[in-house]
Amino acid sequence: MRPRPYSERVVRRTRDVLPPLRDRVEPGVRVLFVGINPGVRSARTGHHFAGYSNRFWKLLRESGLVPEPITCEDDDRLPEWGFGITNLIARATPGIDTLRPGEHAAGERILRRKVRRWKPAIVAFVGVSLYRFVFRRKGPIDLGLQADTFEGATVFVLPNPSGRNANFTYLEMLQAFKKLNRHQTARLDRFCTSDRGPDPVQVQSTNRVRAGRQQR
Repeated sequence: MRPRPYSERVVRRTRDVLPPLRDRVEPGVRVLFVGINPGVRSARTGHHFAGYSNRFWKLLRESGLVPEPITCEDDDRLPEWGFGITNLIARATPGIDTLRPGEHAAGERILRRKVRRWKPAIVAFVGVSLYRFVFRRKGPIDLGLQADTFEGATVFVLPNPSGRNANFTYLEMLQAFKKLNRHQTARLDRFCTSDRGPDPVQVQSTNRVRAGRQQR
């Protein structure tokens, strides 16, 4: 019997050994970050966007989305600022080229259920290719706010922050994250000044964000 190709052996080994990566979401989430699937290091460490060259956490800080420097080991703290994080596909792989077509469709159904349950104001798809799949788009995609909605949530597209992403410069990535910060801050301010009765969970989340702003 011929040995399986190296890539197939790697996929089988990661599927058999690596544990699923837990979502970081709590009631009152305003912005839900969605990645396509965990990398091997994320699954091994139990933390999102844990790749050595991944710039997600640096972008959060430099865009002003969070008030202090954090790393992947602080992903449990995201709900402090009204953020949550999940993936379209739970299975960890060395790269997205080893994902199976059926996993995308199954992952989308699960993601839709999650968004209906958590009710975030904004769903931020971290990766243009991820957005293209979910909304069946082709051709160039502008980063930032989209005309689409996803289970009632506003849709934002962010670049994949992996160091292997050569399609965007770091400055372009940072500008996209800053756009998200401006948009979610404007929504937050409108919520705080609206006449409708406040949701206690949202108020608690809002107060945490305001406290974070004051510490900057």
